[in-house]
Amino acid sequence: MWAVGAGVPLGLWAFRRPRVAGVVMGAVGMLQTVPSLALLAFLIAALGTIGFVPALVALFLYALLPIMRNTHAGLAAVPPGLVPAALALGLSRGQALRAVELPLAAPTLMAGVKTAAVINVGTATVAAFIGAGGLGERIVSGLAVNASAQMLVGALPAALLALLVQGLFDRLERRLRRHPG
Repeated sequence: MWAVGAGVPLGLWAFRRPRVAGVVMGAVGMLQTVPSLALLAFLIAALGTIGFVPALVALFLYALLPIMRNTHAGLAAVPPGLVPAALALGLSRGQALRAVELPLAAPTLMAGVKTAAVINVGTATVAAFIGAGGLGERIVSGLAVNASAQMLVGALPAALLALLVQGLFDRLERRLRRHPG
């Protein structure tokens, strides 16, 4: 939720400022390339705590790129004449954004949110290595004693949760396509 609240405005901001878009997208993209355990280690050192808080910050950071990139891509795909037409009809810039640009960009934007959500389900299991708990805890404890059954107790629900999240977003997308606005 926080990543959507930050990623969509950042994607919009980058779209409106093409000169800095590459720098902003590149910076967020670099965060995405940092391995999850390394990012968690950096965050533990930076925040001075272990467990839930660094895990939550890491998940937020990993979710930013797909949301920002897809927001930017969705806005870039809006036919160029529509916004000037909306402005010519008397809509303000904000009204044109809400009534024209964002609805047309919504399918691409939502694909970014879906990608971020599914990635976060998988990445969250790694947070068990820093004491954040969750399904990853069972995987880690199974790894520690080389017990496949114990690892599967965490791995199977995590995989099912990722599939469930994917399915819920697919269903939401179908519903939005049938009943836009």
